Amino acid sequence: MANRKNWGNRPWTVDFVPTRHDLPAQLDFAVIGGGFSGLAAAAWLKRLAPDKTVALFETDGLGNGSSGHTGGVALAESAVGDLPGLGDVLAGYQGILQKLEVDGDVLLPGVYELGRADAMDDSPIRWKDSGDLCVVRQVPGGSVNPGKVVSGLARAAERSGALLFEHSAVTDIQFSDSITLHTAQGAVPAAKVLFATNAFALDLNRMHGRVQPAFTTALMTETLGDDLIAGIGLAERKPFYTVDLPYLWGRFLGDAIIFGAGLVFVEESEELNSIDVDEGETLELFEKLERRIVRFHPRLHHLHFTHRWGGPICFAEDWKPVFEYHPESKNAVVLGAFAGHGVAQSVYMGAWAAEVLLGKREVPHWN
Repeated sequence: MANRKNWGNRPWTVDFVPTRHDLPAQLDFAVIGGGFSGLAAAAWLKRLAPDKTVALFETDGLGNGSSGHTGGVALAESAVGDLPGLGDVLAGYQGILQKLEVDGDVLLPGVYELGRADAMDDSPIRWKDSGDLCVVRQVPGGSVNPGKVVSGLARAAERSGALLFEHSAVTDIQFSDSITLHTAQGAVPAAKVLFATNAFALDLNRMHGRVQPAFTTALMTETLGDDLIAGIGLAERKPFYTVDLPYLWGRFLGDAIIFGAGLVFVEESEELNSIDVDEGETLELFEKLERRIVRFHPRLHHLHFTHRWGGPICFAEDWKPVFEYHPESKNAVVLGAFAGHGVAQSVYMGAWAAEVLLGKREVPHWN
């Protein structure tokens, strides 16, 4: 049974509102996108170059895209595994949050990979889901509170002197010796720009036709008792995801479990803003997922759900993150398309992108 009170609401909040500012006459660095990547980049730029002017522009509210609507499972590798030069994502992620004084409820106990073959002999999970779904191995990772991470990164960015402009869409870009951004606040030239818009602004960042935007769904259970949690094999409270189909992922939030599965594909990223969790294909996905979960184990047959929500996700053709120079200028960097693996990587690569803009590093070569 479900409680419709929280349909469409994620189970965390972004509790930071940036200070209002006038638009500067010019900028050293402009960041487009107010999610994990953009906020991390803005804060990191000011940390490394405190004398430079940095402004971030977000079309909606901070964290209102992928970052605030993710399920919050943090993984070490990309959707296609390790990549050349990627480095230790989880250690880097933790180090960045520590240096920026961000408390994001980061827990990294490891993540279960679930499958329907090659189960571990001592698998704690044995669910019925198109066969026997069991643990096949454990990988590095864990979970975070996305609302706390977004809020903490925003505080770090503003505390360091970055200017954060919410509800300030960048509607056009002109490339010349400097890069002119046309925003809801007016036009402003910037020496260098980071596009951290993920599934949105695909014309501006020149990813239109190269990536597939979609809407991903998640739901959360009622609070569960320790006996029930142990009885279904989750006593260690580790996040999990399947390595075969049908796909499923999950993680704990307190004593409730968040489950996710299913995608609604769209032709244009603007369509993501009009998806309603209570109608059409999206509603069917939620109802299918709930029916599926309560059949996993006899102790879940009368399970209640408190939240249904979803958010944008972006896939590149090869499932590798896009991290490259903008085709019209090496003074602009494009970052996104984490294919569901962006919780830790987006912050990690956001700081990396800041170092690229400062001339301290190069973009990676996996694209």
